[in-house]
Amino acid sequence: MTRFAKFAWLTLAYNVLVILGGAFVRATGFGAGCGSHWPTCNGQIVPLTGSLDTFVEFGHRVTSGLAFLLVLGMCVWAFRAYPRRHIVRFGALMSLIFMVLEALVGAGLVLFERVATDVSYARAVWMAAHLLNTFILLMWITLTAWWASGGARFPLRGQGWTGVATLGALLLMALIGMSGAVTALGDTLLHLNVIHTNPIVGETLLALRVYHPTLAVGIAFYMIIVLTRLMLDRPSPTAYRLGIGFNLLYVAQLGLGLLNVWLKAPIWMQLVHLLITDILWIMLVLFSATVLATRPQEHPAHAQA
Repeated sequence: MTRFAKFAWLTLAYNVLVILGGAFVRATGFGAGCGSHWPTCNGQIVPLTGSLDTFVEFGHRVTSGLAFLLVLGMCVWAFRAYPRRHIVRFGALMSLIFMVLEALVGAGLVLFERVATDVSYARAVWMAAHLLNTFILLMWITLTAWWASGGARFPLRGQGWTGVATLGALLLMALIGMSGAVTALGDTLLHLNVIHTNPIVGETLLALRVYHPTLAVGIAFYMIIVLTRLMLDRPSPTAYRLGIGFNLLYVAQLGLGLLNVWLKAPIWMQLVHLLITDILWIMLVLFSATVLATRPQEHPAHAQA
């Protein structure tokens, strides 16, 4: 594995940690620690005084800034280390584009005050959009690291059923993540005891929490059946390891989800649940890239002909 590949995997791991930090800020209600100021914190570049929520929010901004610099560095390094039109260059560039979008979404949450104790439909939409962009960002960083580690470039055209099934799995996983983001928001507002500030919206967000586990259980059947079929159609050791590992971890995640509900969504459990979700997404991206780059298994009759 080249130094660039190691750096790309490190960048991916660090971004997952930053995502968990953002979830902690949201769950604790510290998202308004810097007021409605961005990129400054309460009008200061570096706050020297303030409450705990100020320093927690500022710390998250610092770690997010480092994540941006890592992705930027990865992109610059890719353009210096790889020739024109190399797939690693493309992956690194797309990672940087969605990192910029990630920063803009985060800035929008602050500037429009969709943080802390805000109870509104708009915040739920922002949270879902934030999660979707985060997933896409992780996908491109993952693909960049995978290609830099020797992963084959795969065509998107001519994949037939495999392409449709793979796309369906990715879209359904993203849907679960987005619904989970809205569910986590409802849990946060309930813990912060601010539902009463906008009872109509608050009760709606609480009611929506039932759809996340329902979706997760229903989509489990799709994942198990489709990923198993893909492993058989496009067999490879990597596909087997990723496919079986994904399905086992997905089932375990369902159990963790039930435990999260039973414990009434404590912050530490929300972070564990989100971490497993991010790992599942990365595994699914790697599995998809593997099967799309693998030649279909020939039917015995066709092979004899």
